Amino acid sequence: MSVHLTVDRIPVEVPEGVTLLEAARAAGVTVPTLCHIPGVGDPGTCRVCVVEIEGMRTLQPACVTQVREGMVVKTSTKKARESRRLSVELMLAAHNGNCTSCVRNGTCDLQRLAESLGIRETRFELPVRMPPPDLSTPALVRDMSKCILCRRCLAVCSEVQGVGTLAPRARGFDTEIVPGDSDTLAGAVCVQCGQCALVCPVGAIAEKDDTPRVWAALDDSAKTVIVQTAPAVRVALGECFGMPPGTRVTGKMVSALRRLGFDAVFDTDFTADLTILEEGAELLTRVKQALTGGLGKKKGEGADAHGEHAPGPLPMFTSCSPGWINWLEQFAPELIPNLSTCKSPQQMFGAIAKTYYAQKIGVKAEDIVVVSIMPCTAKKFECVREEMKDSGVRDVDVVLTTRELGRMITEAGIDFKNLPDGQMDAPLGISTGAADIFANTGGVMEAALRTVYELVTGRELPMPKLHVAPVMGLQGVKEASVTLTGVVKDWSFLEGVTVKVAVSHSLANARKICESVKNGNPHGWHFIEVMCCPGGCIGGGGQPRPVDQAVCEARIKGIYAEDESRPLRKSHLNPAVQALYREFLGEPLGARSHELLHTHYHNRQPAYLAPAADAK
Repeated sequence: MSVHLTVDRIPVEVPEGVTLLEAARAAGVTVPTLCHIPGVGDPGTCRVCVVEIEGMRTLQPACVTQVREGMVVKTSTKKARESRRLSVELMLAAHNGNCTSCVRNGTCDLQRLAESLGIRETRFELPVRMPPPDLSTPALVRDMSKCILCRRCLAVCSEVQGVGTLAPRARGFDTEIVPGDSDTLAGAVCVQCGQCALVCPVGAIAEKDDTPRVWAALDDSAKTVIVQTAPAVRVALGECFGMPPGTRVTGKMVSALRRLGFDAVFDTDFTADLTILEEGAELLTRVKQALTGGLGKKKGEGADAHGEHAPGPLPMFTSCSPGWINWLEQFAPELIPNLSTCKSPQQMFGAIAKTYYAQKIGVKAEDIVVVSIMPCTAKKFECVREEMKDSGVRDVDVVLTTRELGRMITEAGIDFKNLPDGQMDAPLGISTGAADIFANTGGVMEAALRTVYELVTGRELPMPKLHVAPVMGLQGVKEASVTLTGVVKDWSFLEGVTVKVAVSHSLANARKICESVKNGNPHGWHFIEVMCCPGGCIGGGGQPRPVDQAVCEARIKGIYAEDESRPLRKSHLNPAVQALYREFLGEPLGARSHELLHTHYHNRQPAYLAPAADAK
């Protein structure tokens, strides 16, 4: 049903139930916002989007006021403009205004808003709280002296991620946003996904800046400093330099990294292909156990440093997303056996770089510095996990987000837009299109199906352009199934089996998937991909701002174009990965693979989240 109204004398027809903010945009009218996050329930707290409505005595926030038939709305009257200015001036007065040293200087939404409203000074002097920054986690920094109480972080943490770490404390001018009952993020249940940092309009929550560590490594002539780049970075980095979302800048990124001084530029895509072979073999082993009651290996074979290898239960969850791993360890540890034991591609890369590659170039592992460029803040936490040093030293030394790399390139005075296209170095820079799509929700699943189907049947996945359409797109939970027929001899036990898979992105959707599995897996899923962030890694907490559905769709389109442009699009055809197995690893799930490429996870559930013990 449609509703008719006027916005600044412009007739508008919009669906019933939309907000005045959406109606104004339909009329081509820009109403300023601050607390609003597209697609997420608005708190309506900042009062920046207030408008006048004929017949109403007070101004109304456009982001939460629904349209009604015959409404006459005025967005830029003197009363509305003065109210907005007052709200923004009060925020500025209570805000740590040391902008020049703030990580958001020049990209701050509050700065932008003040500029658009013509605010050059404030009429008020309010006490500014100056608590010390919260530096307790490896991934995020909280500086509450800069918080403007917009509650964006609360909305994304609770509604999108379903974690609910952040909450308001006290009232009025004493209100502050805190991590639960703790004063620090490390003391709270936080998955360090960085979605709060992604939506924070100011510098109150941001990624921990590790660029000084990378500069120091690059300046140390005794170190061999190599870099790996995640697939999602190549369609987002250009945004740091004014390029449209989804622009493919792989070659320019490689050239920029070389100019920064890295000794070799490699690709996380290499170990994404490696992950498919290890994770695919693990999935097939679990399915074989479920169908035949037998283990994929004899007892004692494939033993790793963490104990005898035995396949876990079905369904098997992917383990590439560290924010998702953090969530599972804290909210659903009973499902840890269902997690693939594979490390993420980032961590596999570090382990291979400091063993296989170190041997190839004749450099000690401790003299190699591995830097990761990731779309994700949780990767900073992942690389310092106690388990992640199977190479004998820390596998990955430093993680930078896409935003941090953008700042380094700017600091170095590199003209990014006009760089020539460079090529990744061999062997750890060789990859396939299947690895590119790890960036998108559904991409890991599609890459796995491309390889598993072909290994089992000897035929290419029978889908247009190799795309598994049901797991593509931004629907929160997606399902697909593939029936295996005409299987090759070694896989005869799979003849006629219909493999059922599921895909989810954002932790609120992951919770739905987990509840279904805990309730007996009524859908009969065999394999489940979970990505922590909305849209997958392309919407990661370390990506350039802003990130909305249109930005995600543009980045996803860019990633699929990258995949389709590749001469090789299936992980098992990567010649460098094949050489790695021949020369070093032996076979998927072999002893050396388990030592370097697989890990284990822990129950880190706080007592107050644990289910109550059954009554005796």
